Amino acid sequence: MKLLIVALLVIVPAALVGVWAGRDLGEGSRHDPGVESNARLTGYAAMVLLIPLAAEVFTGVRPGLLAHALIGFLLVPPVLLKLGSVGYRFVRYYTGDPRYRGAGPPEIVLRLIGIPLVLFTVALFGTGIELWLFGFRFGEQWLTWHKAAFVLWFLTMTVHVVAYWRRAPELAIADARARLGGALARRSLVIASLLVGAALVVAMLPFASPFTLSSGAS
Repeated sequence: MKLLIVALLVIVPAALVGVWAGRDLGEGSRHDPGVESNARLTGYAAMVLLIPLAAEVFTGVRPGLLAHALIGFLLVPPVLLKLGSVGYRFVRYYTGDPRYRGAGPPEIVLRLIGIPLVLFTVALFGTGIELWLFGFRFGEQWLTWHKAAFVLWFLTMTVHVVAYWRRAPELAIADARARLGGALARRSLVIASLLVGAALVVAMLPFASPFTLSSGAS
């Protein structure tokens, strides 16, 4: 009960920050086709990630290490796709591309948490993969780092998800309402990322993780 109360005291403020940060994020005006295409790809990737990420969080706080690890490997390619899409816009905006400058930056709170969220995501998946492949071979601190990365990631991700709860679905279904060149390529990239993730899961199934063996989990 104490843990639940502490979690609510932390999560609720983060969600409220997300509501405030996303208050002006609507469908918005039409931008350059390249900018719009990038935004739609980001929206596709975001919606595809939503349920697997929720499952990953759920299995991480309950006994279910194998499921947690396999879902994590499934998520790696789609996460990389979304990071690549967002990173591309970031680079184009801050290198002065007039199309991306014209579309404008995200709200200030979302800009402030953007880079930390990327770093926490990389740390979370990186430490998780290290533990699965090597266990405690390089020290038990990797588990501490993984847990710390999760807490920081979850807080910033809560703000991010709540802020974009309307915008992301709008972008994901935009091609059904207003066709834009590259729709097939965008869908193909998302589907391909899921297929690669599924291939990683299959490849990891026969692997006897030293972390599972050392921790006695199943």
